[in-house]
Amino acid sequence: MTRILSLPLVSHLLQRTGIPPREVSRFIKFGLVGTVGAVVDFTILNLLIQLAGWDKFNANLVSVSCAVVSNFIWNRLWTFPESRQRKMHTQLTSFVIVNLIGLIINQFVFITLDTLVFEPLLGPMGYNLAKACAIMVVLFWNFGVNRLVTYRGL
Repeated sequence: MTRILSLPLVSHLLQRTGIPPREVSRFIKFGLVGTVGAVVDFTILNLLIQLAGWDKFNANLVSVSCAVVSNFIWNRLWTFPESRQRKMHTQLTSFVIVNLIGLIINQFVFITLDTLVFEPLLGPMGYNLAKACAIMVVLFWNFGVNRLVTYRGL
């Protein structure tokens, strides 16, 4: 991260926004963890729909839940390692509540975009683009609220 922050343009942008470099680093780590979670999410979603014949709504519930577990583990270990000083069950409860709201947002964006936009335009595989949009929307919700609630004071 320090290598990235030493770039003049990035350094200049950070100074202008007033965002502390540590928070930028955490957001990048959160995004990388989220990328791993997205791979888990997409993989399970597609396996359940394409191979197991599940409907999109229920497949998305399961795939997002698996991604949430992956994200919690890696955020606790890497993005916010100092959070391991806190009780895991308390932190997990907070993380799950935030992510349940994120799941509701994800479901809404996913199903709405799939039904109204991507499936009519792209056919049956259009749900993958709807899923990508849903993940991007929820990334900002999950980081912002988890930073304020689950990882408060770190």
